Amino acid sequence: MLKTLLSQVKQYKLASILTPLCMIGEVICEMIIPVLMAGIVDKGIYGNNMGYIFSTGGKMIVIAVLGLLAGLLGAYYGSMASTGFAKNLRKAMFDNIQTFSFSNIDKFSTSGLVTRLTTDVSNIQNAYMVTLRMAMRAPASMIVALVMSFIISPELARIYLGAVIFLAVVAVLLMRRATRYFKQVFEKYDELNESVQENVSAIRVVKAYVREDYENAKFKKAALNIYNMFVKAEGNVVYVSPLMTGTVYVCILLISWFGAHMIVAGNLSTGSLMSLLTYCMSILMSLMMLAIIFVMMTMAEASGKRIAEVIEEKADLTNPENPVMEVADGSISFDHVYFSYNKSSDEPVLKDITLDIKSGETIGIIGGTGSAKSSLINLISRLYDVTDGSVKVGGVDVRDYDMEVLRDQVSVVLQKNVLFSGTILDNLRWGDKNATEEDAKRACEMACADEFIEKMPDGYNTVIEQGGTNVSGGQRQRLCIARALLKKPRILILDDSTSAVDTATDAKIRKAFATMIPGTTKLIIAQRISSVQDCDRIIVMDDGKINGFASHDELLKTNEIYREVYESQTGVSGDADFDSASGQ
Repeated sequence: MLKTLLSQVKQYKLASILTPLCMIGEVICEMIIPVLMAGIVDKGIYGNNMGYIFSTGGKMIVIAVLGLLAGLLGAYYGSMASTGFAKNLRKAMFDNIQTFSFSNIDKFSTSGLVTRLTTDVSNIQNAYMVTLRMAMRAPASMIVALVMSFIISPELARIYLGAVIFLAVVAVLLMRRATRYFKQVFEKYDELNESVQENVSAIRVVKAYVREDYENAKFKKAALNIYNMFVKAEGNVVYVSPLMTGTVYVCILLISWFGAHMIVAGNLSTGSLMSLLTYCMSILMSLMMLAIIFVMMTMAEASGKRIAEVIEEKADLTNPENPVMEVADGSISFDHVYFSYNKSSDEPVLKDITLDIKSGETIGIIGGTGSAKSSLINLISRLYDVTDGSVKVGGVDVRDYDMEVLRDQVSVVLQKNVLFSGTILDNLRWGDKNATEEDAKRACEMACADEFIEKMPDGYNTVIEQGGTNVSGGQRQRLCIARALLKKPRILILDDSTSAVDTATDAKIRKAFATMIPGTTKLIIAQRISSVQDCDRIIVMDDGKINGFASHDELLKTNEIYREVYESQTGVSGDADFDSASGQ
């Protein structure tokens, strides 16, 4: 874990080295000043030597300024190193997430990834800052203070040493109890983020069903869980500060008592006693800083493991050593394909799928809910890999292609249509970043999106809100289809992407496909027979298998499922649908 995290320090190594060096310089300056103060008291005041007082005072000012400068530089370099480290961690995670296949993404919840990119990285950033500054300063300050105390008076310094050992043991025992609670806190953060994400993304549904009170209660419960965990952890940590303060005050009383007797006996000077008391406060502050470091490192350990998991996660799907860089045509071939989302699953999602689709064909795909229609088309653009068998595009196994090349030529409009904040033109250019406005207009004409875009006040420069909430479901679908068309793909896949479009517009879109992109292979998943009946051939899916694969007319004669659904939708007889028909 440490190796993975520290590898992201990168260009901030120099700042990471300079920070502790500056802190050591600050400590040295702080430790010299009590010695000079003792000299002023013993030699200057008691010796009535004003020259010594002024010269030593001047030295103290210079050393104090140098200490201040060292502290400021330490803070500057520490901030640079910690914020830069956090930036690199976020970038490393985000970059690696972009390489994830769907199966990798399935391992991490969206809310979990958000927590790792935000809260967990902030914990690491704070811990790194504290480590660079306090973790070097506190031990150095404490060790130097103890050494100086032993130099001044070994007898009184033993009191410090005993106090340090006692407090170290107590702190370790208390922190060990707190550690397990800090480790559980971040799992609760995932639940909190999940509650917020669901509520914000589905706020219209929440209001439509008047579920605000329910959502408030769910959020309150998640927040309360975090509160309770922190209370348990802090309940153990809270004893550290009063114990340390009380112990140091006892040390001050003992040193004052025994020191006064030693001054009377002539074994200790007044200035030396003042130095010892100053070093006592330095040791107190050092111990307090060490306690803070221990708490933050405990929290950072849990966060670090979660961050390292994301950075170290290897994508299930990778390019071959010598990938094919060109897709010859839009032909598709499935050869005895089996597929499971879970490798250990007993029952595969797709079972012995064998079919051949010619380049330029228009293929309809229908079937009941859970019949694995989407799973079938996800294999074509290699969003998942087959469990057994092979899928070929353009006569080449999809696993032999460069994935970017393959996905540029296989354009998919998924069931869940997503638009991003920005103008309509910005969204369309996701399909082709170099597309002109004329290119975008032609794609929108094919997708029948130009009809409503031209009615908008700003046309193609109309701003789309996040998620496309300011356009209707049908408009969102048509924009996503136009975006996919801009890629000029060899294969176009529409996964139930016209479900929110009226039948007349659906027919226009299909007609445009047939006349304007005849060389593109088109796969259309739909629930309406009218959306696929004009296709060259239609695949009927049932329970992960191909129940039929033929033209509309042939399926009406030979396929019972298809015939029953057709009759129900055209009003010939009954009221069946795909789910009920396939279950017979």
